[in-house]
Amino acid sequence: MPSLTDNLKINGERLWDSLMRMARIGPGVAGGNNRQTLTDEDAEGRALFRSWCDAAGLETGVDRMGSMFAMRPGSDPDALPVYVGSHLDTQPTGGKFDGVLGVLGGLEIIRTLDDLGIRTRHPIVVTNWTNEEGTRFAPAMLASGVFAGVHSEDWAYSRVDADGKRFGDELSRIGWQGSEITGSRRMHAFFELHIEQGPILEAEGKDIGVVTHGQGLSWTQVTVTGKDSHTGSTPMPMRRNAGLGMARILDLVDQIAFDHAPDAVGAAGHIDVYPNSRNVIPGKAVFTIDFRSPDKKVITGMEERLRSEGTRICSEMGLEIEFEKTGGFDPVKFDENCVAAIRSAAERLGHSHRDLISGAGHDACWINQVAPTAMVMCPCVDGLSHNEAEEISFEWAEAGANVLFHAVVEMAEIVP
Repeated sequence: MPSLTDNLKINGERLWDSLMRMARIGPGVAGGNNRQTLTDEDAEGRALFRSWCDAAGLETGVDRMGSMFAMRPGSDPDALPVYVGSHLDTQPTGGKFDGVLGVLGGLEIIRTLDDLGIRTRHPIVVTNWTNEEGTRFAPAMLASGVFAGVHSEDWAYSRVDADGKRFGDELSRIGWQGSEITGSRRMHAFFELHIEQGPILEAEGKDIGVVTHGQGLSWTQVTVTGKDSHTGSTPMPMRRNAGLGMARILDLVDQIAFDHAPDAVGAAGHIDVYPNSRNVIPGKAVFTIDFRSPDKKVITGMEERLRSEGTRICSEMGLEIEFEKTGGFDPVKFDENCVAAIRSAAERLGHSHRDLISGAGHDACWINQVAPTAMVMCPCVDGLSHNEAEEISFEWAEAGANVLFHAVVEMAEIVP
């Protein structure tokens, strides 16, 4: 019976082929993907994943948030499963690997175990979490948040997209609302493979990122209200320009983040200006500030400074301002045993590696609250993600999946 030696590896060609086949669903306009959550394209991607799970003889369950769980039984009926996975939904201009690598890397573990005739004591469950991206329905990591008890199911169902469509209605419409109570599953451990979405691994020539911590995140939606009026006939001293107020607040956000460098970051990614006409001074601006840091106190301080100095800026300009916290989570410290399993897997396989703090949010950040959790990362070209030009190499994908394979199987325990 095989043991965890350096010659025990996944089928890299099969993994890559699966990634490319999934990328055909919801193609973007520039080589990437647009498979936003609860769209018809999301449903099609789920169906393809389900077909692969069926072909592997897995038992697939779906919870009331639409998350998918495909189980390979273990030899011990009382042993808790080891879970592995990520998400299949993408940004509107997303890449082919963000999230998808983690789901299909998990499926490749199952396929490889079957190829080699290896049994594990613990079951292994491959997971596709619903709405990790949060681009259509905020906040991000919505389903894993409900699973971990951070959000209520009713609240999640009530989230609406830009067209006013409810999450619960769209989940039902695409036919992926399961009957399983969300969060009812118990886990022995959870592992997630993901591209780094940053430049460190590639810049340092490292094969593997061993993720020890995750940055905390704060999303605050800011609404600045002035008065829309004609750009040509309104005197400069009499303008109440919400767009200008927003610009000054965005400059403030940059200052706040730099004052907590190098670990803290901040920016606005979502911006709407009204009425958004060429010859009308904006009367309203709505934008979301994203602050991140591995230190909770730093995040709190950045939020407080945004509110106090943002209010002062708008008061001086004759503008009104409102703040709404729309999402966030505390910094994460991943389980030491799970992290050690990833590190030892990288060393066993001869891959260069370094510890990382994840700058992005992941489903693992919520699942860490209810089960021992850790993450594996592989490099991505130029650190680029959430962009159709997102790219990784075959070798990076294979190395990351092999480390994931070894860590998961070590935790699931090979049966002699």
